[in-house]
Amino acid sequence: MTEKPVAVNRKAYHDYFIEETLEAGIALSGTEIKSVRAGRVNLRDGYVMFRGGEAWLANVHISPYDQGSRENQPPLRDRKLLMHRRQIVQWQSRVQERGYTVVPLRMYLKQNLAKVELGLARGKKLYDKRAAMAEREADRDIERALKQRGRSWERDE
Repeated sequence: MTEKPVAVNRKAYHDYFIEETLEAGIALSGTEIKSVRAGRVNLRDGYVMFRGGEAWLANVHISPYDQGSRENQPPLRDRKLLMHRRQIVQWQSRVQERGYTVVPLRMYLKQNLAKVELGLARGKKLYDKRAAMAEREADRDIERALKQRGRSWERDE
């Protein structure tokens, strides 16, 4: 199965600890799917809310289709997510009980259907973000040092 990436929410990995992921379909109008195929999607501030036993993707910006007419939908409207009932109930209870939130991680096309990868997320504190940045920096320094040593060994032989 081929997956064509459309948008990635890099900020989600910076702001949250992602505990679990799930694939969900998304109900789009005709002009919206054309914009998605063109890659005109912004997931940065998006989140999932549960209402009436359904899951809704909120605050995700899908730009209006250029060649569309009055059929164009508002860019920030709520869009219904297509999930199994038991998944909705399970994730909704975890959000209510444990203080998690559900955020979109990436959107992609799978067999010409728009899919969203959702993450059950717990917010990071400022010190968590600093620790993650320090760890990345240390890993970079180690890689750099190993690369330098590898070059010096090659010259010695």
